[in-house]
Amino acid sequence: MVRSTTLPGRLRKALTWVLVGLAAVLVATFAGARLELGHWLAWPGYVWLAVMFYLLIFLVVLEVPRAVAAIFVRRGERAAALEPVPAMVGGPAPSEPAPSAPPMSRRLFLGRATAAVAGAGALGTVGYGMASALGDPVIERVKVALPKLDPRLSGLRFAVVSDIHLGPLTGLGHTERIVRMINGLEADVVAIVGDLVDGSVAQLGALAQPLKNLESRYGAYFVTGNHEYFTAAGPQEWIEELDQLGVRSLRNERVEIRHQGAVLDLAGVNDLNGESSGDGPDFAKALGGRDAGRSTVLLAHQPVQVEEAARHGVDLQLSGHTHGGQIVPFNLVVGLQQPVVSGLATVDGVQVYVTRGAGFWGPPVRVGAPPEITMLELGT
Repeated sequence: MVRSTTLPGRLRKALTWVLVGLAAVLVATFAGARLELGHWLAWPGYVWLAVMFYLLIFLVVLEVPRAVAAIFVRRGERAAALEPVPAMVGGPAPSEPAPSAPPMSRRLFLGRATAAVAGAGALGTVGYGMASALGDPVIERVKVALPKLDPRLSGLRFAVVSDIHLGPLTGLGHTERIVRMINGLEADVVAIVGDLVDGSVAQLGALAQPLKNLESRYGAYFVTGNHEYFTAAGPQEWIEELDQLGVRSLRNERVEIRHQGAVLDLAGVNDLNGESSGDGPDFAKALGGRDAGRSTVLLAHQPVQVEEAARHGVDLQLSGHTHGGQIVPFNLVVGLQQPVVSGLATVDGVQVYVTRGAGFWGPPVRVGAPPEITMLELGT
């Protein structure tokens, strides 16, 4: 982007230092986020991270046509070097033309053309991704048939949301919009499947306040995600805060949802990241001793937790964590770690629905994975 597009001189040096400065901003952004400092650096740092990522993608893709074009450029240069210069025979020497700027070399033209295409592609992609990430989540309507579901529970509706990621790049409007959209679904149960926050209650408590306005027939429930364990105080302060807001945390436990004279077991387990602090998932505690004839819906942040859920006879698991990949082609990488990237699938005999999440982590960009709130309806 610099060496191939400029000649030696001040411009090349200036652009090089610009890139060095942007790299420093990126490092400061990550360091500030870990120390809960420097949030004012988040916007330029994370946006540059997204631009840099897509510049890399476009430049790698453009290496093929660039290499082919370079072959023709080298051939043209060799042909020009071998072309004979006509000799002057007799007569006065013609007057020399006035000096002019040297023509742009073929190599310089090729470098600038490649950089222009990559730059336009990266900026366009990131711009589109920001509009998607910062816009309204998509409402995904999904029907899930559970073979042993009591017919009286047919039609029970869950509003599923995950990965809201309240943090330095989200404002109060982000939470208010999500609450407004969930309330518009008139769900029976609201399930918040982890990664609600990226900071402490002291920092982000005001952003969570709209959650007290969540509306549903049988209540709102929450399970921890991996990001709840990244704060210095751990998840406990947020569990207490959510309790004050009317959102119940399911900490390796279950509740009964009574609907039209029938009962559904709704269970929740802690995230895997809690294991290092003795606060990990306990499936036996959450699911042991229940009536095996009832259908069970499990809230578990990471889709990979379905492997243990299958051993405990869960009928349906609701998860998040993946963001659907958030930015293409990361969806391909996520698939190497998790059994489901997004949507409904069956793993080890258990149906799993993975929501793409309503927020974003890091860059405020979503490409190929728009934010989502899910209206999930149970049936037989």
